[in-house]
Amino acid sequence: MLIRIVSILFPLFAIAALGYFVGRRLKPDLSHANKLNMDVFVPALVFAALANREFHIGAYVPLTFATLVVVVGSGLAGWALARLSGVAPKTFVPPMMFNNCGNLGLPLAVLAFGDAALAPAVVMFMVSNLLHFSFGAWLLDHRIRLWTVWKVPSVLATIAGLAVGIAGVQVWPPLMIAIKMLGDISIPLMLFALGVRLHDSRISSMGLGAYAAVARPLAGMALAWGVMQLVPLQPDEQALMLVFGALPPAVLNYIFAERYHQEPDKVASMVLLGNLAALVFLPVALALVLE
Repeated sequence: MLIRIVSILFPLFAIAALGYFVGRRLKPDLSHANKLNMDVFVPALVFAALANREFHIGAYVPLTFATLVVVVGSGLAGWALARLSGVAPKTFVPPMMFNNCGNLGLPLAVLAFGDAALAPAVVMFMVSNLLHFSFGAWLLDHRIRLWTVWKVPSVLATIAGLAVGIAGVQVWPPLMIAIKMLGDISIPLMLFALGVRLHDSRISSMGLGAYAAVARPLAGMALAWGVMQLVPLQPDEQALMLVFGALPPAVLNYIFAERYHQEPDKVASMVLLGNLAALVFLPVALALVLE
């Protein structure tokens, strides 16, 4: 079991570690690469998964609802913990609410459960991503207009992919291959960029960072377990849900905090220590779901 867990997690952390050391030595500017990833490669990945003829959105309604409950529940838990600890909710709630289901979640799902897990993992990513670019942005700046979320490329890809899938339209195979090839770029690039971004982050609030690093996966796994008792999920979806709950804070939280001037140094500490703590919590989650 230990060897299996290490073999699943090693590629993820090896690529992220390479990004960290490259960032430390060469200090590359990945801003353009990250923009390309968010605007082109990730949308291609999402579209290819949702437009697949084997994807049936109706089959993922329970998973969509369960993911929504875990994300919102994590936000409520973060709000309660922020009030108890005297931390600004705008600083603490987003890292608790929005986990790293893109950079870590998507590749982890495929490595742990095979290619068949990509579609449900994309559904979970879709729910979290949609909430992050709408409610998450509004939470930091109430002037944000929620209805503009459709302009986000990954959201557009979600709408397009669902439309094609529901309509039963078969995309011309050579075109679909090209889209899948673009999507295949996104996962390793996300992991590499995660490492570079973690090197750029600085720990300025060790206590708060450690607090969030432990609270985020514990609350997520507890909520995931509770949802699994109430929502009829398939066994593979239950496994994905528990791993989803254990994921650390998304790097995007730091980017949003920097953009909206919401204590980015503190958020960076939570993201950095949270992703380091994933070395402990993700093996625990995998040990619970793997047979």
